[in-house]
Amino acid sequence: MELEGQRVLVVGLARSGIAAALHLAERGARVVATDRKPPGELPEEALNLARQGVLLELGAHPPAAFTRAAMVVVSPGVPWDMPELVAARRAGVEVIAELELAFRQITGTVAAVTGTKGKSTTTAALGAMLREAGRDVRVGGNIGEPLISLVKGTTDSTLFAVEASSFQLEGIVTFRPKVAVFLNLSADHLDRHASFEDYARAKARIFLNQGPEDWAVVNADDAGVMGLARGASARIVAFSPDEQPAPHPLSRADRGDVAYFEGGLARLRRDGLTETLFERTDARVPGPHLAGDLLAAATAARLLGAPLAAIARAVASFAGVEHVLEMVTEVRGVRFFNDSKATNVEAARKSIEAFDGPVLAIVGGRYKGGDFADLGPALATRGKAVLAIGEAGERVETALAAIVPVIRCRTMAEAVDRAFAAAAPGDTVVLAPACSSFDMFRDYAERGRVFKDEARRLAALYAHG
Repeated sequence: MELEGQRVLVVGLARSGIAAALHLAERGARVVATDRKPPGELPEEALNLARQGVLLELGAHPPAAFTRAAMVVVSPGVPWDMPELVAARRAGVEVIAELELAFRQITGTVAAVTGTKGKSTTTAALGAMLREAGRDVRVGGNIGEPLISLVKGTTDSTLFAVEASSFQLEGIVTFRPKVAVFLNLSADHLDRHASFEDYARAKARIFLNQGPEDWAVVNADDAGVMGLARGASARIVAFSPDEQPAPHPLSRADRGDVAYFEGGLARLRRDGLTETLFERTDARVPGPHLAGDLLAAATAARLLGAPLAAIARAVASFAGVEHVLEMVTEVRGVRFFNDSKATNVEAARKSIEAFDGPVLAIVGGRYKGGDFADLGPALATRGKAVLAIGEAGERVETALAAIVPVIRCRTMAEAVDRAFAAAAPGDTVVLAPACSSFDMFRDYAERGRVFKDEARRLAALYAHG
């Protein structure tokens, strides 16, 4: 892809936008970067782009810059239907996501992971399995570094494990993963997508450019995922994330490539040959849903040529990712877990169900769709209390107060303190927000770090008390 001398507009100066602008400037493009935030609200890295020859347009989007560009690169946080982007398309300007820009620069093979929940764990585990196999692996996308930051120094043998969000997939044109993993589908980001159907269609774009020589690893137990996968041209491997005793129903299927848990073993059948990927008891991550993520990752790793022994070793050493059911500390017998990435109701439900109980769940933030009442069955059997935070606190209380005590809290510190005060030895306090973070925090990562800081503050207090 020739960039020298091209006039390129980068929209949005968060992590992905900054990385895209730097990459474009280094390759000789004439780059304009724009963000509606004023300079005082942007990170220093964004302001430093000016030193690289990037023209910064801050505080507002200049309409003319959109229609005069040869190409517009959009950060994931920017709405795809923003009027300026619509005007650019009408003017014949190509508008793409940072993910698409990166793919056009890549040498190597891409595996991409999407779904409503579990993307980060699956992507990180896939990267760990491929590294254990001795491969040159780059892990990024919606997790860690933007994909555009990972293209330097790659070769044809480089493997990319990429987390792909609906926001990123909206803006692809040629993006084509050799292995596409679609984990699950439930209501999410309805504050951004016009409808659940629009959200689902954006996710399904992961299959858009695949051919018969590519692979699609899809959740056999999720009707929505399977319905979208019917339109894929790739070869399908259906996986079942729920453990069942032998024989698993998928093992009795007459034909097809499948992956499943059977009697504690993670199995993959491909071309009629069944292999054991790993033993379920070797997994260190908590919660059955995270074991399902490991199964999907192991299936993808095997399709990319990872030896079985390398996959099993990686599973045994993989401790999960930050902000995903992350064990933080234990204070006088009360455990604290950080699941700040559980940003929708379904993910929060899985988080609560990961523990046998009793559970005190910190829930709330900026509402982005879904019904908090769906947490009711899980809380009815193991919930001791809900600590409701953020803008959605009243919604949380209305939906759950008849099922479990709901304590409204103004800050994370108050939520942690009051959860601990209500807990007893053997209980678990888990941050399972079911919401976005933007009412109180910069992002889910800051929310998770604040929760961890508060839990460790308690641990230090009682260590000296």
